[in-house]
Amino acid sequence: MPSPYSLPLHTLRLVGRCALPLILWFAAGELVRFVLMYGATEVAYGDFRQLRLVAVMTLLTFVVMSAVTVTAGMLYCLRNALWEMRARADEGVPDERFFRTLDRVAPAFAVLYLAWGFHTEDARDIYQMDLFHNFQEMTDASWFGEESQVGRGLIDLDWRVSLGAMVVMFGLKTLFAKLVEQGKTRFYGFAAAFSEFAFMFYGLNATVAIADARSEWMEHRTVVAGSKEVWSEAQKNVPLWDGITSTFSELWPLFLDAVAVPLAWLTVAMLVYGAFSDETRTLFKGTRLERGVDRLESSHDLTQRSFDQVTVGFRERWVPLANSLRMVFNGGAPLFGMLCLCYVAISVAAQYGDRGLRALIGSRAEWTWAFAGPPIGFLREMITTVLTMALLAATFDIAATRARAKGERLSDA
Repeated sequence: MPSPYSLPLHTLRLVGRCALPLILWFAAGELVRFVLMYGATEVAYGDFRQLRLVAVMTLLTFVVMSAVTVTAGMLYCLRNALWEMRARADEGVPDERFFRTLDRVAPAFAVLYLAWGFHTEDARDIYQMDLFHNFQEMTDASWFGEESQVGRGLIDLDWRVSLGAMVVMFGLKTLFAKLVEQGKTRFYGFAAAFSEFAFMFYGLNATVAIADARSEWMEHRTVVAGSKEVWSEAQKNVPLWDGITSTFSELWPLFLDAVAVPLAWLTVAMLVYGAFSDETRTLFKGTRLERGVDRLESSHDLTQRSFDQVTVGFRERWVPLANSLRMVFNGGAPLFGMLCLCYVAISVAAQYGDRGLRALIGSRAEWTWAFAGPPIGFLREMITTVLTMALLAATFDIAATRARAKGERLSDA
């Protein structure tokens, strides 16, 4: 039975066995990502501005889908090196092809990706490339006192166009989701994930416009104004209020980065390896709270729908993570601590390594980093991503192997 404390060594073992395919997957993903982002910065300018902005949103969707594909591919190429997969093969379980795996995991992956805001980094990268690539146009417009469209490719879409595209993508999203529920396997899962992302991105401008109008109306309501006054008075008069809120605001991001984000990515790994669950019943199975789930499921349809509407955001964000945590604990609670520790160590080591390499190069000319910076950033991201994917696979492997040795199932789903 492998020890939870062997996680770093098992991670390095997986990297040693699968380094080449991991590097190739990452490099291919970065190439596709660059081409799509470059296309987004080019297509945004010219006649038929609104149609071009729809194309920008489409390219952003493809950027996110490429990230989903590369992540699934990197985890998939580690399958043959995992003890759990060998044990399944010995039991006669057939190996799943990559495109079948991608089609299966894409819809749930899309929900996790959006729920945890991983897409914001993709949007930020497109914005930064747009500024860098069209810097001269922006400078000329500023020099002559003209309004520039540089950097506005993701926010200038008219809300009416945004709403129309949102309606279309909602229809496609619903259609593909029904096909996936019926067990259809002709890339309908991948199409469902694409329409989920597109629905989000196309509808963002309309959602923001409606939210701004609603916010402006709400600010003038008596109840809202009174609530703001009560809140400000509480901040001034309640003892230790500032200390508690400031401490929480400082610690909460650290908790997310060190605990929640590793669990989110571990959930993705379990998606690929077939041990994923987003069911509330699975989370509470074997506890007293399971009876509460039974009561809710046996309640009136209106009650169930109301509960789903109120808790959908919380459930999409936290229930899969809680199930992943429960699965890891089935393989030993120390394994979870080792996962978080190694995840943070990889991130910190990558930052110090980047800083050390730049100090070693030692150029004081700022223009040097215009061409020396991207290769260093690519190397840092490649090492970090390869080690992180191997860490996730190793965590799943140890948890599954330990659960199997105890005669238990890693997942109760």
